[in-house]
Amino acid sequence: MLNPLLHAVAVNWDEIPATVIRPGVRRKVYSTDEVMLAWHELSVGMTLNPHRHDDFDQLVLILAGRCDYYVDGVAHDMTAGSMLLVPRGAEHYVDPTEGPCVNVDVFTPPRADFLPHAWRPAD
Repeated sequence: MLNPLLHAVAVNWDEIPATVIRPGVRRKVYSTDEVMLAWHELSVGMTLNPHRHDDFDQLVLILAGRCDYYVDGVAHDMTAGSMLLVPRGAEHYVDPTEGPCVNVDVFTPPRADFLPHAWRPAD
């Protein structure tokens, strides 16, 4: 259970170490038992990764930079403050056009494949 570890513990994204996923993509993960935030820093020219997930929707929030966010082949021009809901089963990917592009993805329930990389408070 993650929630008891996180109750009343403040953390800043700058305190969470980033994992390099592939060239041009860094990720930080914060998760409770019910919801997950995945912070991504994306470089212009990174390798694109079209994919889909059938188990959950994905809420996207762009914090910095600019990108074309593709959902089922339709490009959405997004800048800081833009949000987009990607429905489960839709093929999607992000193509940064001005960087670094920083986005936070919200997943509920948390993605099992990201959980091992989620931040935990120090003992």
